[in-house]
Order: sequence, then structure tokens, then C-alpha cells
Amino acid sequence: MRSFGTGDLLFILAATRWTIALSLVAFFGGGCGGLLVALARTGTIAPLRYLSLLYIRLFQGTPLLMQLFLAFFGPNILGFSIDPWVAAALGLSLNASAFLGEIWRGCIESVPKGQWEAAAALGLRYAAIMRLIVLPQALRVALPPTVGFLVQLIKATSLASIIGFVELTRAAQVINNATFRPFLIFGIVAVVYFLMCWPLSLYSRHMERRLGAAAR
Repeated sequence: MRSFGTGDLLFILAATRWTIALSLVAFFGGGCGGLLVALARTGTIAPLRYLSLLYIRLFQGTPLLMQLFLAFFGPNILGFSIDPWVAAALGLSLNASAFLGEIWRGCIESVPKGQWEAAAALGLRYAAIMRLIVLPQALRVALPPTVGFLVQLIKATSLASIIGFVELTRAAQVINNATFRPFLIFGIVAVVYFLMCWPLSLYSRHMERRLGAAAR
């Protein structure tokens, strides 16, 4: 056991970049998947609606920790080796797709039906209706809950430490095992998470107030 030093602090702070990188990759992957899920849920093809609903129920109804375990150990069972970074990004992206898909489904359905009907009466097809009329309006509604979900996603990256990915929480565990200063170390980690998440939370609430004022 040794004392906690400046090098340990820098090691923890340096690991923050991997937390941010993993959050961005998972958010981008979840956004792409979530858009497809939302479009399938609001589309006219019944099998796609049921499949997307099953996907959402599966990932929302099971623990994220279990999903990360399956993403990491599943390929190994089949004889494929997978890097913890890839497994963490894959598991978080699939999970984010389910949640963002459901958030955006609600935003799409919040667009008044009259606008759907008016666009259809003008002869626009489904793809044009979504691209030109529905999605631009749904985007404004979706911004606050999407930013709010990003905050949850940043905090969820801490679970990637369980499969060996060295992000902020895992770096703190490594240093704590060497110094045994849990209150100090995890207190620093809590402050770092707070500094990452708090501005996003403020922005999300600000957007909610703006949209609420615009709706009145």
C-alpha cells in the first residue's frame, strides 16, 4: 500500500477521455439505431412495428450490466475474441437504441395528426412526410429528453469497468487497490462525473423551459 499522489490523480483524470469517448460513440450508435427503431414503431409495416417493440421491451426490460456481459462474453463462447472497448461500445449502443427509439417515437407521435393528413392529401409519400414535415417538428420536442438521456448514458459508462474497460470508474478502482483511499478517490470521481453531467442537465432544463414557453 502506498500514498495517493499527483500521478494517481492525473491517471484518473486522463481516464476521463475514455469515458467521454465511449459516451459519444454509444450516443452516436444509439442515435442511428434509435432513429430506425422510432421509424419502425411509427411506420405502416406491421411486422417492423412488432419487431421494434420487441427490441425495446428486451433492452428496457433487462439490466444494462447483463447486456454488457453478453456483449463481451458472448463472442468468446463462439470462439471470437472481442476487445472490452468494442464490447462496451456495442452493448451501450444497443441499449441506447432502445431508449432513444422510444423517446423519439413519442416525439414523432406528438406531431398533430392533422399535419400528417394534410401532407398525405397533398400526395406526399411516407418518406417525404417524415423528412419534410414530421421530423423537423419532432426534433424540437426531442432535444430536451435526448440531452437528458445523454446524461444518463455518461453515468452508465461506469458499468463498462466490470468487463475490464479502463474508463473513469475502472481507473479509480485501480488506484484504490494500490492506495486504499476509497473516500478520496471515489469522491474525486464523483466530482468529475458531476462536472460532465451538470452542464448538460442545465441545458436540458433550459430547453424544456424554452419549449414550454413557446407552446403557450
